[in-house]
Amino acid sequence: MVIPIHDRNPVLRTPVVTYTLIAINFVVFLLEPIHHFAVLHHGTAATVCGQYRFFDHYAAIPHELITNEPERHAYVNAFGRIVCAHYFPHKIPALSVLTSMFLHGSWLHILGNMLFLYVFGNNVEDRFGRFRFLLFYLVSGYVAAYGFALAFRNSDTPIIGASGAIAGVLGAYLILSPRARVTSLVPFLFFIPLPLPAWLVLGGWFLLQWFYATGSAVAQGSGVAYLAHVIGFAFGVIVTAWLKPRLRPPIGRYGRTPYRSLAI
Repeated sequence: MVIPIHDRNPVLRTPVVTYTLIAINFVVFLLEPIHHFAVLHHGTAATVCGQYRFFDHYAAIPHELITNEPERHAYVNAFGRIVCAHYFPHKIPALSVLTSMFLHGSWLHILGNMLFLYVFGNNVEDRFGRFRFLLFYLVSGYVAAYGFALAFRNSDTPIIGASGAIAGVLGAYLILSPRARVTSLVPFLFFIPLPLPAWLVLGGWFLLQWFYATGSAVAQGSGVAYLAHVIGFAFGVIVTAWLKPRLRPPIGRYGRTPYRSLAI
Protein backbone atom coordinates (compact mmCIF):
# COMPACT_ATOMS: atom_id res chain seq x y z
CA MET A 1 0.00 0.00 0.00
CA VAL A 2 2.72 2.49 1.05
CA ILE A 3 6.50 2.37 1.54
CA PRO A 4 7.62 3.89 4.87
CA ILE A 5 10.95 5.70 4.72
CA HIS A 6 11.12 7.74 7.94
CA ASP A 7 9.20 8.36 11.13
CA ARG A 8 8.96 11.46 13.31
CA ASN A 9 9.45 9.69 16.60
CA PRO A 10 12.66 10.58 18.50
CA VAL A 11 14.63 8.18 20.67
CA LEU A 12 17.05 8.83 23.53
CA ARG A 13 19.51 6.05 22.85
CA THR A 14 21.25 4.76 19.73
CA PRO A 15 19.39 1.61 18.61
CA VAL A 16 22.44 -0.63 18.77
CA VAL A 17 20.51 -3.90 18.54
CA THR A 18 18.46 -2.75 15.54
CA TYR A 19 21.55 -1.61 13.64
CA THR A 20 23.40 -4.81 14.56
CA LEU A 21 20.55 -6.99 13.32
CA ILE A 22 20.47 -5.08 10.04
CA ALA A 23 24.23 -5.45 9.61
CA ILE A 24 24.19 -9.19 10.35
CA ASN A 25 21.37 -9.74 7.86
CA PHE A 26 23.28 -8.01 5.08
CA VAL A 27 26.54 -9.82 5.84
CA VAL A 28 24.80 -13.22 5.85
CA PHE A 29 22.99 -12.39 2.61
CA LEU A 30 26.25 -11.51 0.85
CA LEU A 31 27.69 -14.87 1.96
CA GLU A 32 24.68 -16.94 0.86
CA PRO A 33 25.02 -19.26 -2.17
CA ILE A 34 22.05 -17.60 -3.83
CA HIS A 35 24.07 -14.39 -4.06
CA HIS A 36 27.69 -15.57 -4.01
CA PHE A 37 27.36 -18.44 -6.50
CA ALA A 38 25.20 -16.45 -8.90
CA VAL A 39 28.02 -13.93 -9.29
CA LEU A 40 30.78 -16.51 -9.70
CA HIS A 41 29.13 -19.45 -11.47
CA HIS A 42 26.14 -18.01 -13.34
CA GLY A 43 23.60 -20.59 -12.13
CA THR A 44 25.21 -23.91 -13.11
CA ALA A 45 23.60 -27.22 -12.08
CA ALA A 46 26.16 -27.66 -9.30
CA THR A 47 25.42 -24.16 -8.07
CA VAL A 48 21.68 -24.74 -7.97
CA CYS A 49 22.20 -27.99 -6.06
CA GLY A 50 24.47 -26.13 -3.65
CA GLN A 51 21.72 -23.59 -3.06
CA TYR A 52 19.21 -26.36 -2.34
CA ARG A 53 21.58 -27.95 0.15
CA PHE A 54 22.27 -24.65 1.89
CA PHE A 55 18.63 -23.67 2.36
CA ASP A 56 17.46 -27.17 3.29
CA HIS A 57 20.16 -27.20 5.96
CA TYR A 58 19.69 -23.73 7.44
CA ALA A 59 16.10 -22.76 6.59
CA ALA A 60 13.06 -23.68 8.66
CA ILE A 61 10.90 -26.41 7.08
CA PRO A 62 7.34 -26.69 8.43
CA HIS A 63 7.15 -30.48 8.48
CA GLU A 64 10.50 -30.73 10.24
CA LEU A 65 9.36 -28.20 12.85
CA ILE A 66 6.21 -30.20 13.60
CA THR A 67 7.91 -33.60 13.76
CA ASN A 68 11.17 -32.23 15.22
CA GLU A 69 13.02 -34.58 12.85
CA PRO A 70 15.21 -33.73 9.83
CA GLU A 71 13.99 -35.03 6.47
CA ARG A 72 15.60 -36.42 3.35
CA HIS A 73 15.38 -34.05 0.39
CA ALA A 74 15.44 -34.84 -3.31
CA TYR A 75 14.86 -32.63 -6.35
CA VAL A 76 13.95 -33.85 -9.81
CA ASN A 77 14.19 -32.27 -13.23
CA ALA A 78 11.51 -32.01 -15.91
CA PHE A 79 12.19 -35.62 -16.94
CA GLY A 80 11.66 -37.00 -13.44
CA ARG A 81 15.33 -37.70 -12.79
CA ILE A 82 16.80 -36.89 -9.38
CA VAL A 83 19.36 -34.12 -9.85
CA CYS A 84 20.06 -33.37 -6.21
CA ALA A 85 19.54 -35.34 -2.99
CA HIS A 86 20.79 -34.78 0.53
CA TYR A 87 20.11 -35.49 4.19
CA PHE A 88 21.27 -33.70 7.32
CA PRO A 89 20.82 -36.14 10.22
CA HIS A 90 22.25 -33.74 12.78
CA LYS A 91 20.04 -30.80 11.84
CA ILE A 92 18.12 -29.37 14.80
CA PRO A 93 14.76 -28.09 13.44
CA ALA A 94 14.20 -25.69 16.35
CA LEU A 95 17.60 -24.11 15.75
CA SER A 96 16.85 -23.77 12.03
CA VAL A 97 14.18 -21.19 12.92
CA LEU A 98 16.94 -18.97 14.31
CA THR A 99 19.21 -19.36 11.29
CA SER A 100 16.31 -18.88 8.88
CA MET A 101 15.64 -15.42 10.34
CA PHE A 102 18.92 -14.20 8.86
CA LEU A 103 18.48 -15.70 5.38
CA HIS A 104 16.91 -13.93 2.41
CA GLY A 105 16.13 -14.96 -1.14
CA SER A 106 16.83 -11.77 -3.10
CA TRP A 107 17.89 -8.14 -2.87
CA LEU A 108 14.24 -7.05 -2.94
CA HIS A 109 13.48 -9.43 -0.06
CA ILE A 110 16.23 -8.19 2.23
CA LEU A 111 15.93 -4.50 1.33
CA GLY A 112 12.20 -4.51 2.07
CA ASN A 113 12.64 -6.27 5.40
CA MET A 114 15.56 -4.14 6.54
CA LEU A 115 13.78 -0.92 5.57
CA PHE A 116 10.87 -1.76 7.87
CA LEU A 117 13.24 -2.80 10.66
CA TYR A 118 15.22 0.44 10.25
CA VAL A 119 12.17 2.70 10.32
CA PHE A 120 10.28 1.04 13.18
CA GLY A 121 12.83 -0.95 15.16
CA ASN A 122 14.62 1.96 16.85
CA ASN A 123 11.58 3.18 18.76
CA VAL A 124 10.55 -0.27 19.89
CA GLU A 125 14.11 -0.94 21.06
CA ASP A 126 14.16 2.40 22.89
CA ARG A 127 10.99 1.55 24.81
CA PHE A 128 11.78 -2.12 25.45
CA GLY A 129 15.47 -1.78 26.27
CA ARG A 130 18.16 -3.52 24.27
CA PHE A 131 18.16 -7.00 25.78
CA ARG A 132 14.38 -7.24 26.05
CA PHE A 133 14.01 -5.97 22.47
CA LEU A 134 16.40 -8.63 21.13
CA LEU A 135 14.53 -11.33 23.03
CA PHE A 136 11.19 -10.01 21.78
CA TYR A 137 12.48 -9.92 18.19
CA LEU A 138 13.70 -13.52 18.28
CA VAL A 139 10.62 -14.87 20.03
CA SER A 140 8.40 -13.11 17.48
CA GLY A 141 10.29 -14.90 14.73
CA TYR A 142 9.84 -18.26 16.46
CA VAL A 143 6.13 -17.72 17.06
CA ALA A 144 5.61 -16.71 13.42
CA ALA A 145 7.54 -19.72 12.10
CA TYR A 146 5.89 -22.31 14.33
CA GLY A 147 2.46 -20.76 13.79
CA PHE A 148 2.95 -21.06 10.04
CA ALA A 149 4.21 -24.63 10.44
CA LEU A 150 1.09 -25.60 12.40
CA ALA A 151 -1.07 -24.31 9.55
CA PHE A 152 1.03 -26.05 6.86
CA ARG A 153 2.35 -29.02 8.80
CA ASN A 154 2.92 -31.19 5.72
CA SER A 155 4.87 -28.59 3.77
CA ASP A 156 8.51 -29.31 2.97
CA THR A 157 9.15 -25.89 1.42
CA PRO A 158 11.91 -23.99 3.26
CA ILE A 159 10.84 -20.70 4.83
CA ILE A 160 13.42 -17.94 5.17
CA GLY A 161 13.52 -14.26 6.07
CA ALA A 162 13.28 -11.88 9.00
CA SER A 163 9.73 -10.77 8.21
CA GLY A 164 8.07 -12.84 10.95
CA ALA A 165 10.27 -11.23 13.60
CA ILE A 166 9.91 -7.78 12.00
CA ALA A 167 6.13 -8.20 11.90
CA GLY A 168 6.28 -8.55 15.69
CA VAL A 169 8.18 -5.26 15.84
CA LEU A 170 5.53 -3.59 13.67
CA GLY A 171 2.78 -4.83 15.99
CA ALA A 172 4.70 -3.44 18.96
CA TYR A 173 5.14 -0.06 17.26
CA LEU A 174 1.42 0.15 16.55
CA ILE A 175 0.67 -0.24 20.27
CA LEU A 176 3.44 2.07 21.47
CA SER A 177 3.22 4.92 18.92
CA PRO A 178 -0.03 4.72 16.93
CA ARG A 179 -0.13 8.47 16.26
CA ALA A 180 3.50 8.92 15.24
CA ARG A 181 3.91 10.42 11.79
CA VAL A 182 5.53 8.11 9.26
CA THR A 183 6.74 9.63 5.99
CA SER A 184 5.71 7.13 3.33
CA LEU A 185 5.88 6.84 -0.44
CA VAL A 186 2.44 6.24 -1.95
CA PRO A 187 2.70 4.19 -5.19
CA PHE A 188 -0.71 5.11 -6.60
CA LEU A 189 0.15 8.80 -6.12
CA PHE A 190 3.38 8.50 -8.16
CA PHE A 191 5.42 7.79 -5.01
CA ILE A 192 4.75 11.18 -3.48
CA PRO A 193 6.05 11.22 0.14
CA LEU A 194 3.28 11.89 2.63
CA PRO A 195 3.31 12.05 6.45
CA LEU A 196 0.80 9.43 7.56
CA PRO A 197 -0.16 8.25 11.06
CA ALA A 198 1.46 4.99 12.09
CA TRP A 199 -1.91 3.35 12.74
CA LEU A 200 -2.83 3.88 9.09
CA VAL A 201 0.51 2.67 7.68
CA LEU A 202 0.79 -0.38 9.91
CA GLY A 203 -2.92 -1.14 10.03
CA GLY A 204 -3.05 -1.05 6.25
CA TRP A 205 0.01 -3.31 6.03
CA PHE A 206 -1.58 -5.84 8.39
CA LEU A 207 -4.88 -5.88 6.51
CA LEU A 208 -3.03 -6.49 3.26
CA GLN A 209 -1.13 -9.43 4.79
CA TRP A 210 -4.39 -10.80 6.19
CA PHE A 211 -6.07 -10.49 2.79
CA TYR A 212 -3.27 -12.40 1.09
CA ALA A 213 -3.00 -14.99 3.88
CA THR A 214 -6.69 -15.88 3.68
CA GLY A 215 -6.52 -17.03 0.07
CA SER A 216 -6.27 -14.08 -2.28
CA ALA A 217 -5.79 -15.32 -5.83
CA VAL A 218 -3.09 -12.69 -6.26
CA ALA A 219 -1.03 -14.31 -3.50
CA GLN A 220 -1.19 -17.86 -4.81
CA GLY A 221 2.25 -19.02 -5.87
CA SER A 222 3.88 -15.81 -4.69
CA GLY A 223 6.39 -17.65 -2.49
CA VAL A 224 5.58 -15.38 0.47
CA ALA A 225 4.50 -16.78 3.85
CA TYR A 226 1.87 -14.12 4.51
CA LEU A 227 0.36 -16.06 7.39
CA ALA A 228 3.69 -15.84 9.25
CA HIS A 229 3.46 -12.04 8.93
CA VAL A 230 -0.05 -12.06 10.38
CA ILE A 231 0.95 -14.29 13.29
CA GLY A 232 4.09 -12.29 14.07
CA PHE A 233 2.17 -9.01 14.00
CA ALA A 234 -0.62 -10.32 16.23
CA PHE A 235 1.96 -11.65 18.69
CA GLY A 236 3.67 -8.26 18.78
CA VAL A 237 0.39 -6.46 19.46
CA ILE A 238 -0.68 -8.81 22.26
CA VAL A 239 2.67 -8.98 24.04
CA THR A 240 3.29 -5.23 23.81
CA ALA A 241 -0.18 -4.37 25.07
CA TRP A 242 0.53 -6.59 28.08
CA LEU A 243 4.04 -5.22 28.67
CA LYS A 244 3.28 -1.57 27.97
CA PRO A 245 2.82 -0.49 31.64
CA ARG A 246 6.24 -1.97 32.40
CA LEU A 247 8.11 -0.36 29.50
CA ARG A 248 10.00 2.92 29.42
CA PRO A 249 7.61 5.84 28.88
CA PRO A 250 7.69 7.75 25.59
CA ILE A 251 9.72 10.93 25.23
CA GLY A 252 7.65 13.94 26.22
CA ARG A 253 8.20 17.65 25.80
CA TYR A 254 10.85 17.74 28.50
CA GLY A 255 12.37 14.33 27.91
CA ARG A 256 11.59 11.06 29.57
CA THR A 257 10.78 10.16 33.16
CA PRO A 258 13.92 8.86 34.91
CA TYR A 259 14.35 5.11 34.43
CA ARG A 260 14.68 4.45 38.15
CA SER A 261 11.01 5.27 38.66
CA LEU A 262 9.88 2.47 36.38
CA ALA A 263 8.71 -0.98 37.39
CA ILE A 264 10.83 -3.79 35.92
